[in-house]
Amino acid sequence: MSFESALLIAQIGAPKRPNLFEIFLHAGLMAWAVAGVLVLLSVASWAIAFGKWREMRRADRASGRFLEVFRGSQRFSEVSTASRRLAASPLVGLFQAGYAEIDLQIKTHRRQEESGDYRIRSLESLQRTLHRAVGSELRQLAKGTTFLATVAAAGPFIGLFGTVWGIMVAFQGIAVTGSTSLVAVAPGIAEALVNTALGLAAAIPALLAYNYFASRLRQFRAELDDFALEFMNLAERNFT
Repeated sequence: MSFESALLIAQIGAPKRPNLFEIFLHAGLMAWAVAGVLVLLSVASWAIAFGKWREMRRADRASGRFLEVFRGSQRFSEVSTASRRLAASPLVGLFQAGYAEIDLQIKTHRRQEESGDYRIRSLESLQRTLHRAVGSELRQLAKGTTFLATVAAAGPFIGLFGTVWGIMVAFQGIAVTGSTSLVAVAPGIAEALVNTALGLAAAIPALLAYNYFASRLRQFRAELDDFALEFMNLAERNFT
């Protein structure tokens, strides 16, 4: 190669090679629709995961402070008053349900027996109330995690649909041009690969977040069950 030719190439520059996403910009409506759905699912799952992480962190901190108040107080009425500022803790909801049941049973007993005793009539009823409260608090904590599981399960299949569609577009390009060159198949291959990547990018973080929150929910359930037993023991000692 002569010096003049080399200088000309340097001035003009090597031909620019379009990357995968530049090719995807010229994709069809279906490819963009699939990509849009996957991006929306990914953004929503990240928002839910971040919000749920903050909620559970607040619940952890509030639960620690509530247990200190609960174990350091002499009366349930004192705990009820102090717990209003710790409503983020699921233990507060459990305590309030049990306290309301005890208060109702005591008032019913005093009215029927015409006595001043602070007694409850049924520990089984109190236990059922606490059991329902545990389920209610866990359902509240689990809100949104089902969506994460859905994204984790559906994301790869939505991406696979985009992949299949892109391959169909690639074969269509071959049929129209009668050539198997890269120019003919590039748009379809770009659609297929980008949607595959987007499907995995939406599903993998959602799956990891769902597994993390499922583990945290099991920990919360154990804490709620332990507190329910502790509450029952106190109620049996003091109100029967």
